[in-house]
Amino acid sequence: MCTGKCARCVGLSLITLSLVCIVANALLLVPNGQTSWTNTNQLSLQVWLMGGFIGGGLMVLCPGIAAVRAGGKGCCGAGCCGNRCRMLRSVFSSAFGVLGAIYCLSVSGAGLRNGPKCLMNGKWDYHFEDTAGAYLLNGTVWDRCKEPPRVVAWNVTLFSLLVAASCLEIVLCGIQLVNATIGVFCGDCRKKQDATH
Repeated sequence: MCTGKCARCVGLSLITLSLVCIVANALLLVPNGQTSWTNTNQLSLQVWLMGGFIGGGLMVLCPGIAAVRAGGKGCCGAGCCGNRCRMLRSVFSSAFGVLGAIYCLSVSGAGLRNGPKCLMNGKWDYHFEDTAGAYLLNGTVWDRCKEPPRVVAWNVTLFSLLVAASCLEIVLCGIQLVNATIGVFCGDCRKKQDATH
């Protein structure tokens, strides 16, 4: 596969994953789809750190767009420079995307490990923090959180989605980093008539 076609494929995948992260983080702000729990004292710190919105979302959206653009016609035309300018931009963008995906993975992993902030026994706290993530395997304790309703399942589902998406983003940004580096040094293997379409 040519570096340009690979860049376009990876870029479209990164754009899709970044949008998934943004939506997942937005849903974390409204536990169980209810906006009555948006008080800063009632949501987990990991929700407010916006790992999915900032890290896995915006910081990966930029490399995704750069990779798609690198897969098109080069800014220097189809001459000797080919697509190398955009590939060089994609190298730096992909490194930036790796950092964003790592941030999303770190925040989401901490969110899974600590559990949600919820009302249990009349007290708002991180009641599962001391379990070191063992609460994830024991669904019977999830109902002990009275408010927000079903917040444990909500957080586990969305933070797990963010962990999975950020892992894929790290892999795809790494692939694009290598692909774009090859594209900078070797150019695109597509013929001139393929590059104009």
